[in-house]
Amino acid sequence: MADLIDTVAVVTGAARGQGRSHAVALAAEGADIIAIDRCADIDSIPYPLATKEDLDETVRLVEAQGRRIVPVVADVRDLAALQAGVQSGVDTLGDIDIVVANAGVVAIGLKDPLDEQLYRDIVETNLNGVWHTIAATVPSIIRKGRGGSIILTSSAQGLVGRGGDGSAAMFAYAAAKHGVVGLMRSAANAYAQHSIRVNTVHPSGVATPMILNENTIRMIQEQPNAAALSANLMPVPLVESEDVTNAVIFLASPKGRYITGVALPVDAGHAVM
Repeated sequence: MADLIDTVAVVTGAARGQGRSHAVALAAEGADIIAIDRCADIDSIPYPLATKEDLDETVRLVEAQGRRIVPVVADVRDLAALQAGVQSGVDTLGDIDIVVANAGVVAIGLKDPLDEQLYRDIVETNLNGVWHTIAATVPSIIRKGRGGSIILTSSAQGLVGRGGDGSAAMFAYAAAKHGVVGLMRSAANAYAQHSIRVNTVHPSGVATPMILNENTIRMIQEQPNAAALSANLMPVPLVESEDVTNAVIFLASPKGRYITGVALPVDAGHAVM
């Protein structure tokens, strides 16, 4: 039986990869979707980001589950644009029950220790963008008045510093993903009175276009500490989007109704000390 009938879920970074997987699985469980993505590249990020055509495919896949979806082209770094996009979804689908703040970028292999623009772009997307997503959605959950679940995508790099190389890219990524845990814990305290649960998921490398692209694969191969970055205890180099999605669905569903403030690794043992 679908656990999320008559709910509305917001997913950022929904055009492809983990975000698309989460959106489609939430729809399969009965949720209508507000699917948000930038749908454009960022100059400092060394691989192609999702496109409008990618977001259109997410729309098709969600509709194939028999659910409604409102696609929103917005950059999570822009709070006003994100608020407007969320409101357009709420106007169509109703108030929100579930939020998956998934949008993120990485720049493995860019070694400049003083690349301020890259540092800002990563932190503004991976940390500020998560805060913006919370800020843009929580008022709707509170207004609806029946509680909710917020799942923030961090990383195994939000739990460990393995693979640090002194670059602006890696410092920004690790700092932002650790910061997401702080946001989660603070939000779990702030919104518990409204029966809103807040948790993080922490994947190690995931087999998505963020990793499986020519630039990132080449950079990983050239990295002297690449083995540290992909050091899963279990004998798999990457986990799959569906593995992270399974955790997201559990945390979003009534099965996780009393789970809040938890940092949940989905990492094949990467973060085990």
